[in-house]
Amino acid sequence: MISFDNTENAFKAKSDSDLNRSYWLFKMVGNPTVVNFGAKVAPIGLAIGFKGLIKSTIFKQFVGGENINECDKTIAELGKFNIGTILDYSVEGKESEVDFDACCKETIETIHKAKNDKLIPFCVFKVTGLARFALLEKVSANEKLTDAEIKEYEKVKQRVFQISKEAFEANQPLFIDAEESWIQPAIDALADENMAKFNKDKAIVYNTFQLYRKDRLDFLKQTIANAKANGFHVGAKLVRGAYMEKERARAIEKKYPSPIQESKEDSDIDYNLALEECVKNIDMMGLCAGTHNEKSSLYLVELMNKYAISSSDKRVYFSQLLGMSDHISYNLALANYNVSKYVPYGPVKEVLPYLMRRAQENTSVKGQTGRELSLIIKEKERRSKLK
Repeated sequence: MISFDNTENAFKAKSDSDLNRSYWLFKMVGNPTVVNFGAKVAPIGLAIGFKGLIKSTIFKQFVGGENINECDKTIAELGKFNIGTILDYSVEGKESEVDFDACCKETIETIHKAKNDKLIPFCVFKVTGLARFALLEKVSANEKLTDAEIKEYEKVKQRVFQISKEAFEANQPLFIDAEESWIQPAIDALADENMAKFNKDKAIVYNTFQLYRKDRLDFLKQTIANAKANGFHVGAKLVRGAYMEKERARAIEKKYPSPIQESKEDSDIDYNLALEECVKNIDMMGLCAGTHNEKSSLYLVELMNKYAISSSDKRVYFSQLLGMSDHISYNLALANYNVSKYVPYGPVKEVLPYLMRRAQENTSVKGQTGRELSLIIKEKERRSKLK
């Protein structure tokens, strides 16, 4: 039986100094006032020369490096414990065609790197790295595009196709990340189009389903039904979601019903039902359970046992973010389950929005930071007894 309370396994890769750094980081992240203050002053600190401090603390905990080659150390360290790496170029908020082309090129570089490295089981990209947010919003709302916007969106579609084609030719599974609900219809359409093209024999292109949304379980079922009818495999990365505060605030501001579940319990129920839906249909699917939730992780283990799916079956992966929920990642990997860590990378300045969002997400997820801290304290105490 897998136990997520085994801190010796969970922190095998961490030195005492790593553990102390994690302790103080999660102490700070657990304080909303500190997080909100940090979100405001971090860009200023970077501008006046505190890059080294940021890079040696929060950046080191949650990011693989400033470029693809700097991630090699993290890839190797995770690989020692049978944990794969998902290279995530986490530059956000760009608006120019030059930036979009550069992001497309960088994503293809991650595919080329992964092709020759068994320690990189997946690649990933965000469509907002390839397209203007406002354009995706307009497409998602079915608004009429100008002639210039039609040409612009064709370039977006071409970039997504190019990345998907490279992944297919490299036999390299590829995640398309989910984003805000008001641009998600455009992202879903791009994902569906490329799944239908490249997933004839196995799941190469994966869409991401955010189960903290009320409508996503039904959307997953529709996606599976569509794939069955049209003869292709579904790639499904299941997450709870990362934009809860923003989603609820926008719904209030725009006076429409919030797409977010009424309670965390409702999200948990739908997440587990989604896991079951995927496992039941595993013969025409690839599944990645992106979760920091212990109960959902154990439930997937139970489902795999129930449906006689081997722990090492490559159609099923567990995934957590670098620097978080190591007690889940390492204990599953040591039990021979397929595990991968999302490893963001990019220049410190460009990755700051990602880091701040992760910090704010941790403060808003009930119990997440407290659980991380309690496990770190338990391991520190275990180690102190051995000295």
